[in-house]
Amino acid sequence: MRGFTEPALPGFRLEKMMPIAWKYHCGPTGVMRLWLMICVCLLVPMAARADITLTFGTYAADKPTVTVKKYRPFLTFLSNRLGEALGEKVVIRMTVAKEYQEGIDQLASGEVDFARFGPASYVHVMKQNPGIQIVAMESKKGRKRFKGVIVVHRDSAITELSDLAGLSFAFGDELSTIGRYLAQSHLLEAGIDSGDLHTYDYLGRHDLVGEAVGAGKFTAGALKESTYKKLIAKGVPIRVLASFDNVTKPWLASSGLPENVVLAMREIMLSSENEEIVRRVSKNGFLQGSDSDYDLIRDAMEQSQAF
Repeated sequence: MRGFTEPALPGFRLEKMMPIAWKYHCGPTGVMRLWLMICVCLLVPMAARADITLTFGTYAADKPTVTVKKYRPFLTFLSNRLGEALGEKVVIRMTVAKEYQEGIDQLASGEVDFARFGPASYVHVMKQNPGIQIVAMESKKGRKRFKGVIVVHRDSAITELSDLAGLSFAFGDELSTIGRYLAQSHLLEAGIDSGDLHTYDYLGRHDLVGEAVGAGKFTAGALKESTYKKLIAKGVPIRVLASFDNVTKPWLASSGLPENVVLAMREIMLSSENEEIVRRVSKNGFLQGSDSDYDLIRDAMEQSQAF
């Protein structure tokens, strides 16, 4: 039979209850009953006040300050709606990893509860933890595809990808969908591999790639179309040389996130009544997603090994 361990509750000790129990003729059994009643009275209010605290994770594909500004309003909205759906207060914290691999490791290990990743990062994290779930996919005008671009300087005479032989190229992160895998796959289709380039490097963020090409540090580079448009608006002198399809980003749940939380989150993100606030983070809302949606990315990652 297991012994009874006194809970560590300040101000209450079993020996202090003995005189009270004997005074009212409780006896030894009464002492135990009285003590358990006190424990229940103290612990129940504590449980009622407990919040559900979730951590949202992503990585800095653009400037971290831009990332936080983009997602914080939606996360506040999501926490409020989750609280209504679950009947408990929900607090969502946010962490932005400096590098893709750090963000992938955080979701795979359960350090963060849910995350927004690029497609290639989804493929990587599934290899580390097959229990990861897709909550929803971002929509682009009702579709699951959008564009990545390869850019050159605005004044460049280059007109085709094959013209890049013997020149330089800026990639994004080594685990980036557009910034590495799809760009390398596209270059290979044009007959360009790493040996054909004079030099290439991985610069990390998409905006850094575009700025480096605009500054003449690299002949060409790969970045997402939305970042390209922002750089053009800022006056960075670049233009599109080629474009290619990419799959929209998945929002993912860790393997340890309770199923009722995952289902509530999915329902909120897919609900048409929430479109206005949802569009602040995903311009066209969200769609139901599945693992097979990312087969295009798996093929590109496989092809890029020949680069």
